[in-house]
Amino acid sequence: MDLRETDTENVPSSEYVSGTGQTTLGDLENGKPKTHHEEDKTEQAVGLVPSLNNPSINRGRLLAACLLIFTNGINDAAPGALIPHMEKYYNISYAIVSLIFLSNAAGFIFAAFVSQPLYSRIGRSKTILVGITLLGIASLTTAFAPPWGVIVASYFLTGAGMALILAQCNVFCSSLANSTTLFGYVHGSYGVGGTVAPLIATAMVSKEVKWSYFYFILLGLTVFNAIFSTYIFAGSENDSPVPHVADNTAIKKAGSKNSIKNKYTLIAALFIFAYQGAEVAIGGWTVSFLIASRGGDPAEVGYVASGFWAGITIGRFVLSPICHRFGEKKSVYFFIAGSIIFQILVWTVPNIISNAVFVSLVGLLIGPIYPCTMTIVTRLIDSHLLVSSLSLVSAVGSSGGAIAPFTTGLLASRFGAWVLHPVTVGLFVAMEGIWWVLPSVRKRTE
Repeated sequence: MDLRETDTENVPSSEYVSGTGQTTLGDLENGKPKTHHEEDKTEQAVGLVPSLNNPSINRGRLLAACLLIFTNGINDAAPGALIPHMEKYYNISYAIVSLIFLSNAAGFIFAAFVSQPLYSRIGRSKTILVGITLLGIASLTTAFAPPWGVIVASYFLTGAGMALILAQCNVFCSSLANSTTLFGYVHGSYGVGGTVAPLIATAMVSKEVKWSYFYFILLGLTVFNAIFSTYIFAGSENDSPVPHVADNTAIKKAGSKNSIKNKYTLIAALFIFAYQGAEVAIGGWTVSFLIASRGGDPAEVGYVASGFWAGITIGRFVLSPICHRFGEKKSVYFFIAGSIIFQILVWTVPNIISNAVFVSLVGLLIGPIYPCTMTIVTRLIDSHLLVSSLSLVSAVGSSGGAIAPFTTGLLASRFGAWVLHPVTVGLFVAMEGIWWVLPSVRKRTE
Protein backbone atom coordinates (compact mmCIF):
# COMPACT_ATOMS: atom_id res chain seq x y z
CA MET A 1 0.00 0.00 0.00
CA ASP A 2 1.19 3.52 -0.74
CA LEU A 3 2.84 5.64 1.91
CA ARG A 4 1.46 9.16 2.24
CA GLU A 5 3.97 11.68 3.59
CA THR A 6 3.51 13.45 6.86
CA ASP A 7 2.72 17.14 7.07
CA THR A 8 6.33 17.98 7.89
CA GLU A 9 5.54 21.56 8.76
CA ASN A 10 3.45 20.46 11.74
CA VAL A 11 4.93 17.13 12.84
CA PRO A 12 8.29 17.29 14.61
CA SER A 13 11.02 16.08 12.26
CA SER A 14 12.46 13.87 14.96
CA GLU A 15 9.47 11.54 14.90
CA TYR A 16 7.94 9.27 12.31
CA VAL A 17 4.64 7.62 13.06
CA SER A 18 4.19 4.01 12.11
CA GLY A 19 1.90 1.32 13.38
CA THR A 20 0.58 2.26 16.79
CA GLY A 21 3.85 3.60 18.19
CA GLN A 22 6.60 6.02 17.24
CA THR A 23 10.09 5.44 15.83
CA THR A 24 12.65 8.22 16.06
CA LEU A 25 15.03 9.15 13.26
CA GLY A 26 17.85 8.46 15.66
CA ASP A 27 16.69 4.87 16.00
CA LEU A 28 16.67 4.51 12.22
CA GLU A 29 19.99 6.23 11.54
CA ASN A 30 22.02 4.96 14.49
CA GLY A 31 20.48 1.56 14.99
CA LYS A 32 22.78 -1.43 15.14
CA PRO A 33 22.26 -4.54 12.98
CA LYS A 34 19.38 -6.48 14.53
CA THR A 35 19.26 -10.15 15.34
CA HIS A 36 16.50 -12.26 13.82
CA HIS A 37 14.65 -12.15 17.14
CA GLU A 38 14.90 -8.36 17.29
CA GLU A 39 13.74 -8.04 13.69
CA ASP A 40 10.72 -10.19 14.43
CA LYS A 41 9.85 -7.98 17.39
CA THR A 42 10.29 -4.82 15.31
CA GLU A 43 8.07 -6.14 12.52
CA GLN A 44 5.40 -7.03 15.04
CA ALA A 45 5.62 -3.60 16.63
CA VAL A 46 5.57 -1.32 13.61
CA GLY A 47 5.09 -3.39 10.47
CA LEU A 48 2.98 -6.51 10.61
CA VAL A 49 0.13 -5.30 12.78
CA PRO A 50 -2.73 -7.67 13.62
CA SER A 51 -5.63 -7.71 11.18
CA LEU A 52 -9.27 -8.68 11.10
CA ASN A 53 -8.27 -12.24 10.16
CA ASN A 54 -5.08 -12.62 12.20
CA PRO A 55 -5.84 -13.91 14.73
CA SER A 56 -9.20 -15.12 13.40
CA ILE A 57 -10.99 -14.38 16.69
CA ASN A 58 -10.66 -10.69 15.84
CA ARG A 59 -13.67 -11.05 13.55
CA GLY A 60 -15.78 -11.99 16.55
CA ARG A 61 -14.24 -9.17 18.55
CA LEU A 62 -15.10 -6.68 15.81
CA LEU A 63 -18.69 -7.93 15.89
CA ALA A 64 -18.75 -7.53 19.68
CA ALA A 65 -17.33 -4.01 19.39
CA CYS A 66 -20.02 -3.16 16.82
CA LEU A 67 -22.75 -4.43 19.17
CA LEU A 68 -21.32 -2.49 22.10
CA ILE A 69 -21.11 0.78 20.16
CA PHE A 70 -24.54 0.06 18.65
CA THR A 71 -25.88 0.07 22.22
CA ASN A 72 -24.02 3.31 22.93
CA GLY A 73 -25.73 4.82 19.89
CA ILE A 74 -29.15 3.84 21.22
CA ASN A 75 -28.31 5.42 24.58
CA ASP A 76 -27.25 8.68 22.94
CA ALA A 77 -30.09 8.94 20.42
CA ALA A 78 -33.08 7.90 22.53
CA PRO A 79 -33.39 11.25 24.38
CA GLY A 80 -33.88 13.06 21.08
CA ALA A 81 -37.24 11.34 20.63
CA LEU A 82 -38.12 11.01 24.31
CA ILE A 83 -37.32 14.52 25.62
CA PRO A 84 -40.75 15.97 24.69
CA HIS A 85 -42.40 13.10 26.58
CA MET A 86 -40.05 13.45 29.55
CA GLU A 87 -40.95 17.15 29.74
CA LYS A 88 -44.65 16.34 29.75
CA TYR A 89 -44.40 13.45 32.22
CA TYR A 90 -42.32 15.37 34.78
CA ASN A 91 -43.72 18.82 33.90
CA ILE A 92 -40.23 20.31 33.46
CA SER A 93 -38.64 22.88 31.11
CA TYR A 94 -35.97 22.62 28.42
CA ALA A 95 -33.36 23.75 30.94
CA ILE A 96 -34.24 21.11 33.54
CA VAL A 97 -34.44 18.24 31.08
CA SER A 98 -31.01 19.26 29.77
CA LEU A 99 -29.49 18.17 33.10
CA ILE A 100 -29.36 14.62 31.76
CA PHE A 101 -26.68 15.74 29.29
CA LEU A 102 -24.55 17.25 32.06
CA SER A 103 -24.90 14.15 34.20
CA ASN A 104 -23.93 11.97 31.24
CA ALA A 105 -20.80 14.07 30.68
CA ALA A 106 -19.88 13.84 34.36
CA GLY A 107 -19.94 10.07 33.99
CA PHE A 108 -17.59 10.25 31.01
CA ILE A 109 -15.17 12.51 32.90
CA PHE A 110 -15.19 10.17 35.89
CA ALA A 111 -14.42 7.23 33.60
CA ALA A 112 -11.46 9.07 32.09
CA PHE A 113 -9.66 8.88 35.43
CA VAL A 114 -10.52 5.27 36.26
CA SER A 115 -10.31 3.66 32.81
CA GLN A 116 -6.51 3.24 32.72
CA PRO A 117 -6.13 1.92 36.31
CA LEU A 118 -9.09 -0.39 35.77
CA TYR A 119 -7.64 -1.76 32.55
CA SER A 120 -4.27 -2.17 34.26
CA ARG A 121 -5.77 -4.31 37.00
CA ILE A 122 -8.40 -6.41 35.25
CA GLY A 123 -7.77 -6.21 31.48
CA ARG A 124 -9.98 -5.29 28.55
CA SER A 125 -12.70 -7.94 28.88
CA LYS A 126 -13.54 -7.20 32.51
CA THR A 127 -13.26 -3.43 32.00
CA ILE A 128 -15.88 -3.72 29.27
CA LEU A 129 -18.01 -5.83 31.63
CA VAL A 130 -17.88 -3.08 34.25
CA GLY A 131 -19.09 -0.59 31.64
CA ILE A 132 -21.91 -2.88 30.55
CA THR A 133 -22.97 -3.40 34.17
CA LEU A 134 -23.25 0.35 34.71
CA LEU A 135 -25.39 0.66 31.58
CA GLY A 136 -27.62 -2.16 32.81
CA ILE A 137 -28.18 -0.52 36.19
CA ALA A 138 -29.01 2.80 34.52
CA SER A 139 -31.45 1.21 32.05
CA LEU A 140 -33.23 -0.77 34.76
CA THR A 141 -33.55 2.34 36.91
CA THR A 142 -34.90 4.56 34.12
CA ALA A 143 -37.36 1.92 32.92
CA PHE A 144 -39.47 2.42 36.06
CA ALA A 145 -39.66 6.22 35.61
CA PRO A 146 -38.40 7.14 39.10
CA PRO A 147 -38.32 10.74 40.38
CA TRP A 148 -36.49 13.13 38.06
CA GLY A 149 -33.42 13.40 40.30
CA VAL A 150 -32.91 9.65 40.04
CA ILE A 151 -33.19 9.85 36.23
CA VAL A 152 -30.46 12.49 36.18
CA ALA A 153 -28.26 10.32 38.41
CA SER A 154 -28.80 7.28 36.17
CA TYR A 155 -27.38 9.22 33.24
CA PHE A 156 -24.13 9.54 35.19
CA LEU A 157 -23.90 5.74 35.21
CA THR A 158 -24.77 5.68 31.52
CA GLY A 159 -21.95 8.09 30.71
CA ALA A 160 -19.39 6.21 32.79
CA GLY A 161 -20.39 2.87 31.27
CA MET A 162 -20.33 4.18 27.71
CA ALA A 163 -16.91 5.77 28.24
CA LEU A 164 -15.31 2.57 29.55
CA ILE A 165 -16.69 0.63 26.60
CA LEU A 166 -15.78 3.27 24.03
CA ALA A 167 -12.13 3.59 25.10
CA GLN A 168 -11.56 -0.17 24.95
CA CYS A 169 -13.24 -0.55 21.55
CA ASN A 170 -11.24 2.37 20.13
CA VAL A 171 -7.94 0.95 21.35
CA PHE A 172 -8.82 -2.47 19.93
CA CYS A 173 -9.64 -1.02 16.49
CA SER A 174 -6.53 1.15 16.46
CA SER A 175 -4.36 -1.94 16.88
CA LEU A 176 -5.60 -3.55 13.65
CA ALA A 177 -4.61 -3.05 10.02
CA ASN A 178 -6.86 -0.79 7.93
CA SER A 179 -8.06 0.91 11.09
CA THR A 180 -9.93 3.76 9.36
CA THR A 181 -12.30 1.31 7.68
CA LEU A 182 -12.74 -0.70 10.89
CA PHE A 183 -13.41 2.46 12.87
CA GLY A 184 -16.03 3.21 10.23
CA TYR A 185 -17.69 -0.16 10.81
CA VAL A 186 -17.66 0.10 14.59
CA HIS A 187 -18.83 3.69 14.78
CA GLY A 188 -21.18 3.09 11.88
CA SER A 189 -22.85 0.68 14.26
CA TYR A 190 -23.24 3.64 16.61
CA GLY A 191 -25.16 5.33 13.81
CA VAL A 192 -27.34 2.25 13.36
CA GLY A 193 -28.22 2.41 17.05
CA GLY A 194 -28.88 6.11 16.72
CA THR A 195 -31.16 5.42 13.76
CA VAL A 196 -33.30 2.69 15.27
CA ALA A 197 -33.63 4.30 18.73
CA PRO A 198 -35.87 7.22 17.62
CA LEU A 199 -37.84 4.90 15.32
CA ILE A 200 -38.63 2.45 18.11
CA ALA A 201 -39.15 5.14 20.76
CA THR A 202 -41.45 7.20 18.54
CA ALA A 203 -43.44 4.13 17.52
CA MET A 204 -43.86 3.11 21.17
CA VAL A 205 -45.01 6.49 22.49
CA SER A 206 -47.29 7.06 19.49
CA LYS A 207 -49.12 3.88 20.56
CA GLU A 208 -49.36 5.27 24.10
CA VAL A 209 -46.73 2.96 25.55
CA LYS A 210 -45.08 4.64 28.52
CA TRP A 211 -41.88 6.39 27.40
CA SER A 212 -39.72 4.79 30.09
CA TYR A 213 -40.49 1.25 28.90
CA PHE A 214 -38.13 1.86 26.01
CA TYR A 215 -35.28 1.27 28.46
CA PHE A 216 -36.28 -2.35 28.95
CA ILE A 217 -35.03 -2.87 25.38
CA LEU A 218 -31.68 -1.40 26.37
CA LEU A 219 -31.59 -3.64 29.42
CA GLY A 220 -31.99 -6.72 27.22
CA LEU A 221 -29.12 -5.56 24.98
CA THR A 222 -26.81 -5.05 27.95
CA VAL A 223 -27.46 -8.57 29.21
CA PHE A 224 -26.55 -10.04 25.82
CA ASN A 225 -23.46 -7.83 25.51
CA ALA A 226 -22.32 -8.81 28.98
CA ILE A 227 -22.26 -12.48 28.02
CA PHE A 228 -20.88 -12.23 24.48
CA SER A 229 -18.33 -9.44 24.93
CA THR A 230 -16.87 -10.79 28.16
CA TYR A 231 -16.21 -14.11 26.43
CA ILE A 232 -14.92 -12.85 23.07
CA PHE A 233 -12.58 -10.13 24.43
CA ALA A 234 -10.95 -12.41 27.01
CA GLY A 235 -7.18 -12.14 26.49
CA SER A 236 -7.52 -9.69 23.59
CA GLU A 237 -4.82 -7.39 24.96
CA ASN A 238 -2.29 -10.20 24.48
CA ASP A 239 -2.95 -10.24 20.72
CA SER A 240 -2.50 -6.47 20.34
CA PRO A 241 0.63 -4.31 19.96
CA VAL A 242 -0.86 -2.00 22.60
CA PRO A 243 0.99 -3.05 25.76
CA HIS A 244 -0.91 -4.59 28.62
CA VAL A 245 -0.29 -2.04 31.34
CA ALA A 246 -0.15 -4.61 34.12
CA ASP A 247 2.98 -6.10 32.53
CA ASN A 248 4.99 -2.90 32.17
CA THR A 249 6.13 -0.77 35.10
CA ALA A 250 6.87 2.27 32.94
CA ILE A 251 3.41 2.15 31.44
CA LYS A 252 1.77 1.91 34.86
CA LYS A 253 3.14 5.37 35.60
CA ALA A 254 1.89 6.85 32.32
CA GLY A 255 -1.73 7.50 33.12
CA SER A 256 -4.05 10.46 32.81
CA LYS A 257 -1.33 12.92 33.94
CA ASN A 258 0.90 12.15 30.94
CA SER A 259 -2.06 12.11 28.58
CA ILE A 260 -3.07 15.60 29.67
CA LYS A 261 0.43 16.81 28.81
CA ASN A 262 0.36 15.23 25.35
CA LYS A 263 -0.40 17.96 22.79
CA TYR A 264 -2.00 15.59 20.29
CA THR A 265 -4.34 14.29 22.97
CA LEU A 266 -5.36 17.84 23.89
CA ILE A 267 -5.94 18.92 20.28
CA ALA A 268 -7.99 15.81 19.57
CA ALA A 269 -9.98 16.27 22.77
CA LEU A 270 -10.91 19.84 21.80
CA PHE A 271 -11.90 18.71 18.32
CA ILE A 272 -14.08 15.87 19.58
CA PHE A 273 -15.54 18.26 22.17
CA ALA A 274 -16.83 20.45 19.34
CA TYR A 275 -17.79 17.46 17.18
CA GLN A 276 -19.85 15.65 19.80
CA GLY A 277 -21.35 18.91 20.94
CA ALA A 278 -22.70 19.52 17.45
CA GLU A 279 -23.71 15.88 16.91
CA VAL A 280 -25.64 15.45 20.17
CA ALA A 281 -27.18 18.93 19.96
CA ILE A 282 -28.57 18.20 16.50
CA GLY A 283 -29.72 14.72 17.47
CA GLY A 284 -31.23 15.90 20.74
CA TRP A 285 -32.93 19.17 19.76
CA THR A 286 -33.89 18.95 16.08
CA VAL A 287 -37.24 17.33 16.92
CA SER A 288 -38.01 20.07 19.44
CA PHE A 289 -37.06 22.69 16.84
CA LEU A 290 -39.40 21.17 14.25
CA ILE A 291 -42.24 21.07 16.77
CA ALA A 292 -41.73 24.61 18.10
CA SER A 293 -40.59 26.48 14.98
CA ARG A 294 -42.10 24.48 12.14
CA GLY A 295 -45.36 23.34 13.76
CA GLY A 296 -44.48 19.67 13.34
CA ASP A 297 -46.57 16.83 14.78
CA PRO A 298 -44.65 15.18 17.69
CA ALA A 299 -45.91 11.76 16.55
CA GLU A 300 -44.31 12.26 13.13
CA VAL A 301 -41.27 14.54 13.35
CA GLY A 302 -39.62 12.19 15.84
CA TYR A 303 -38.64 10.14 12.81
CA VAL A 304 -36.50 13.04 11.53
CA ALA A 305 -34.00 12.25 14.26
CA SER A 306 -33.69 8.78 12.75
CA GLY A 307 -32.89 10.36 9.40
CA PHE A 308 -30.03 12.26 11.00
CA TRP A 309 -28.58 9.14 12.61
CA ALA A 310 -29.15 7.15 9.41
CA GLY A 311 -27.04 9.74 7.61
CA ILE A 312 -24.27 9.26 10.17
CA THR A 313 -24.51 5.49 9.69
CA ILE A 314 -24.24 5.63 5.90
CA GLY A 315 -21.41 8.13 6.13
CA ARG A 316 -19.38 5.90 8.40
CA PHE A 317 -19.92 2.71 6.43
CA VAL A 318 -19.61 4.20 2.94
CA LEU A 319 -17.41 7.28 3.23
CA SER A 320 -14.85 6.05 5.79
CA PRO A 321 -13.13 3.66 3.32
CA ILE A 322 -13.02 6.50 0.77
CA CYS A 323 -11.37 8.74 3.35
CA HIS A 324 -8.75 6.07 3.93
CA ARG A 325 -7.94 6.14 0.22
CA PHE A 326 -7.89 9.89 -0.39
CA GLY A 327 -6.59 11.00 3.00
CA GLU A 328 -8.39 11.55 6.28
CA LYS A 329 -7.09 15.09 6.79
CA LYS A 330 -8.36 16.51 3.48
CA SER A 331 -11.67 14.62 3.68
CA VAL A 332 -12.60 16.09 7.06
CA TYR A 333 -12.10 19.66 5.82
CA PHE A 334 -14.63 18.98 3.07
CA PHE A 335 -17.13 17.26 5.38
CA ILE A 336 -17.15 20.08 7.91
CA ALA A 337 -17.65 22.74 5.22
CA GLY A 338 -20.59 20.80 3.75
CA SER A 339 -22.11 20.36 7.20
CA ILE A 340 -22.06 24.10 7.76
CA ILE A 341 -23.91 24.71 4.50
CA PHE A 342 -26.66 22.17 5.14
CA GLN A 343 -27.13 23.20 8.78
CA ILE A 344 -27.69 26.79 7.64
CA LEU A 345 -30.26 25.51 5.14
CA VAL A 346 -32.13 23.71 7.95
CA TRP A 347 -32.14 27.02 9.80
CA THR A 348 -33.34 29.20 6.93
CA VAL A 349 -35.68 27.04 4.81
CA PRO A 350 -39.14 26.93 6.51
CA ASN A 351 -40.22 23.51 5.27
CA ILE A 352 -40.29 20.33 7.36
CA ILE A 353 -39.58 17.95 4.47
CA SER A 354 -36.63 20.02 3.27
CA ASN A 355 -35.36 20.30 6.84
CA ALA A 356 -35.54 16.53 7.24
CA VAL A 357 -33.48 16.03 4.07
CA PHE A 358 -30.89 18.63 5.04
CA VAL A 359 -30.55 17.20 8.55
CA SER A 360 -29.92 13.76 7.06
CA LEU A 361 -27.23 15.22 4.79
CA VAL A 362 -25.55 16.84 7.79
CA GLY A 363 -25.49 13.40 9.40
CA LEU A 364 -24.03 11.87 6.22
CA LEU A 365 -21.17 14.37 6.15
CA ILE A 366 -20.25 14.32 9.84
CA GLY A 367 -20.49 10.52 10.02
CA PRO A 368 -16.90 9.73 8.88
CA ILE A 369 -15.34 12.54 10.94
CA TYR A 370 -15.07 10.51 14.15
CA PRO A 371 -13.43 7.45 12.53
CA CYS A 372 -11.00 9.69 10.64
CA THR A 373 -10.07 11.51 13.83
CA MET A 374 -9.49 8.30 15.76
CA THR A 375 -7.27 6.97 12.97
CA ILE A 376 -5.04 10.05 12.97
CA VAL A 377 -4.92 10.35 16.75
CA THR A 378 -3.97 6.73 17.35
CA ARG A 379 -1.04 7.16 14.95
CA LEU A 380 0.18 10.29 16.71
CA ILE A 381 -0.03 9.05 20.31
CA ASP A 382 2.45 6.59 21.81
CA SER A 383 0.92 3.16 22.27
CA HIS A 384 1.43 3.11 26.06
CA LEU A 385 -0.74 6.23 26.36
CA LEU A 386 -3.57 5.06 24.13
CA VAL A 387 -5.97 3.81 26.81
CA SER A 388 -5.66 6.89 29.01
CA SER A 389 -5.51 9.30 26.05
CA LEU A 390 -8.55 7.88 24.30
CA SER A 391 -10.42 7.85 27.61
CA LEU A 392 -9.55 11.52 28.05
CA VAL A 393 -10.60 12.32 24.48
CA SER A 394 -13.88 10.48 25.06
CA ALA A 395 -14.46 12.32 28.35
CA VAL A 396 -13.80 15.77 26.92
CA GLY A 397 -15.83 14.86 23.84
CA SER A 398 -18.75 13.84 25.97
CA SER A 399 -18.44 17.10 27.84
CA GLY A 400 -19.06 18.79 24.52
CA GLY A 401 -21.92 16.38 23.98
CA ALA A 402 -23.36 17.68 27.24
CA ILE A 403 -22.44 21.35 27.32
CA ALA A 404 -23.69 22.13 23.81
CA PRO A 405 -27.12 20.45 24.27
CA PHE A 406 -27.40 21.91 27.78
CA THR A 407 -26.53 25.40 26.52
CA THR A 408 -28.99 24.93 23.67
CA GLY A 409 -31.67 23.99 26.18
CA LEU A 410 -30.99 27.04 28.33
CA LEU A 411 -31.05 29.38 25.34
CA ALA A 412 -34.12 27.65 23.90
CA SER A 413 -36.00 28.28 27.13
CA ARG A 414 -35.43 32.01 26.66
CA PHE A 415 -35.27 32.57 22.91
CA GLY A 416 -36.74 29.47 21.27
CA ALA A 417 -35.49 26.19 19.83
CA TRP A 418 -34.05 27.93 16.73
CA VAL A 419 -30.90 28.70 18.74
CA LEU A 420 -29.83 25.13 17.94
CA HIS A 421 -28.52 26.33 14.59
CA PRO A 422 -26.16 29.16 15.57
CA VAL A 423 -24.77 26.92 18.31
CA THR A 424 -24.02 24.04 15.93
CA VAL A 425 -22.72 26.24 13.11
CA GLY A 426 -20.36 27.88 15.60
CA LEU A 427 -19.11 24.46 16.68
CA PHE A 428 -18.53 23.41 13.06
CA VAL A 429 -16.48 26.57 12.44
CA ALA A 430 -14.42 25.83 15.56
CA MET A 431 -13.82 22.30 14.26
CA GLU A 432 -12.33 23.65 11.03
CA GLY A 433 -9.85 25.74 13.00
CA ILE A 434 -8.85 22.95 15.38
CA TRP A 435 -8.49 20.48 12.52
CA TRP A 436 -5.98 22.78 10.83
CA VAL A 437 -3.76 22.55 13.93
CA LEU A 438 -3.80 18.73 14.04
CA PRO A 439 -0.98 17.39 11.81
CA SER A 440 -1.35 14.88 9.03
CA VAL A 441 0.28 11.50 9.46
CA ARG A 442 1.67 8.80 7.27
CA LYS A 443 -0.53 5.88 6.34
CA ARG A 444 0.41 2.71 8.11
CA THR A 445 1.94 0.08 5.87
CA GLU A 446 -0.68 -2.63 5.98
